[in-house]
Amino acid sequence: MSSETPPYARLVAAVQAQVASGELSAGDRLPPVRTWAEREGLAAGTVARAVKELEARGVVETRGRAGTFVRGEGTEQAARAAAVAYARTQHRLGLEEAEAVRLLQQAWRALRG
Repeated sequence: MSSETPPYARLVAAVQAQVASGELSAGDRLPPVRTWAEREGLAAGTVARAVKELEARGVVETRGRAGTFVRGEGTEQAARAAAVAYARTQHRLGLEEAEAVRLLQQAWRALRG
């Protein structure tokens, strides 16, 4: 990429290349904007612009304070497989659906702090 390419575009290209190569996988968390900016020697606004562009392209998704994560077709499949495994375990333990959902919601709230 030429030096005339804006820094945010170079970041976008770098992340897309890392996703394509498998260096970054679906579900991987990107560094916080400020941390990433300091590491790259760029302004936080430049990195934020790159993140917005990556979101627009469907490469990443930002989950509020939880951070920015790599998206991918495998993400939904992995989430579905985890949900099926959870449901099977709860069923095997004899729990009703409502109780299993309550426990999941409780765990989810605990993760958010």
